Amino acid sequence: MNIALIIIAAATVFALVLGIAARSHHKMSLEEWTVGGRHFGALLVFLLFGGEIYSTFTFLGASGYSYGFGGPAFYIIGYSTLAYVFSYFMLPKIWRYARKHALVTQPDFFVRKYDSPALGVLVALVGIVALVPYLVLQLTGLGIIVQAASYGAVPKAAAIIIGAVVVTLYVIISGIRGSAWTAIVKDVMIVSVVAFLGFYLPIHYFGSIGKMFTAVNAARPGFLALPAHGQSVSWFISTTLLTSLGLLMWPQTFGASFTASNANVFRKNAVVLPLYQLLMLLVYFVGFTALLVVPGLKGGDTNMALLKISVAAFPSWMVGIIGAAGVFTALVPGSLIIMCAATLFSRNFVAALRSRQSDESTVRLAKFLVPVMAAIGCYFSISGSSTIVALLLMGYNFVTQLFPAVVFSLRKRNPVTKEGAAAGIIAGVATVVYFTLAHETIGKLMPGLPDVVKDINVGVVALIVNVVVLTVVSAATAGRRIQLVEETVK
Repeated sequence: MNIALIIIAAATVFALVLGIAARSHHKMSLEEWTVGGRHFGALLVFLLFGGEIYSTFTFLGASGYSYGFGGPAFYIIGYSTLAYVFSYFMLPKIWRYARKHALVTQPDFFVRKYDSPALGVLVALVGIVALVPYLVLQLTGLGIIVQAASYGAVPKAAAIIIGAVVVTLYVIISGIRGSAWTAIVKDVMIVSVVAFLGFYLPIHYFGSIGKMFTAVNAARPGFLALPAHGQSVSWFISTTLLTSLGLLMWPQTFGASFTASNANVFRKNAVVLPLYQLLMLLVYFVGFTALLVVPGLKGGDTNMALLKISVAAFPSWMVGIIGAAGVFTALVPGSLIIMCAATLFSRNFVAALRSRQSDESTVRLAKFLVPVMAAIGCYFSISGSSTIVALLLMGYNFVTQLFPAVVFSLRKRNPVTKEGAAAGIIAGVATVVYFTLAHETIGKLMPGLPDVVKDINVGVVALIVNVVVLTVVSAATAGRRIQLVEETVK
């Protein structure tokens, strides 16, 4: 057994022990299991939100995207930072409403705001469909990281299954507290590893970060800029806007906001989290360095850039530490996703079809569904289904369709009806499905349009369709809502 594998195995066991220990002295009621009793301070909420940003995407996606595409990768820094600006204004209002009405999931918010259990079912289904490919991404990333960092000693499938078992155990036992406790270790490790790699590798191979950029520009002129077509300026702006709106709409992120002890937690985090995003620049430095040090990676293999250069540059014990950090980047968001999906199905789908389901029954069913969700994630991660790849592309665009209904609901007088909210979400999701599965783009549908329009992210088109349908249907059904209110008053 090599030293790298020993370190990775020790990190996995530590994650399990830490996750289980998080339950200590806490009775796992529905509110405690899902939102930590609403007692989390700024640090734990910060770590839960950071867990969504610094996931396996940091290790595989961001470094691989910078390796494969160059300049367009910088949208990742922009969208997260913009999302935290939105969070400063939105999340305190959402938190106060959730606390007042004892809400524990994102669909609960829609049910209460729009007085529509059916809308809650729709939102739950949208969330679950989006979460499955997101879970597959985490588990697949986990398998790739462990296989590469262990020098092939642990097969990808075995790593995926072991990771899923670990997450399942501590989610069932400790709920969101297990995710929060492991997030503490995860963030310490990921910050340390990313900071080291981002500074060390460019200096080691080129003498400085500036010389690394000079070398990349000499080898690939224009690589660090936005191209004139495709991932152009209009693509960059529209993608940054779209994903910034969608970041807060992921059901596990939305639900994590309910864990806070007070509204000021979000304002503090909104100030600090954009600074945290600067670490992503260091991930890009790794990708750009790998472009010249380990050239030739194509397609999906670009996601191996960080691991390839780490194996080439460091002894096995250091590769083991990097792999251990990668394990935590998969386990934390993976645990949140599994718990959230199980809770959505139990509370907002099954409970909506069964009258008077108790909170105790909801928790029991959710815990039963945790290993089911983990097994589904394992199956698609190991099989590598192309259908899941298509769903992953739709995931972000799916959850963004919830944004208009949420924003309008925060107004003192909400002009949107439950019918309008539902119709807008359905129309937006249907547009995303069509564009994605048909492999259509605005340019293909309307080739005569200028490039600045053709390059706009199709998710923005779906969002426009959503708002138009939401407005029209709300206007058409507003009269009936007023009539129902008057009848209730009488």
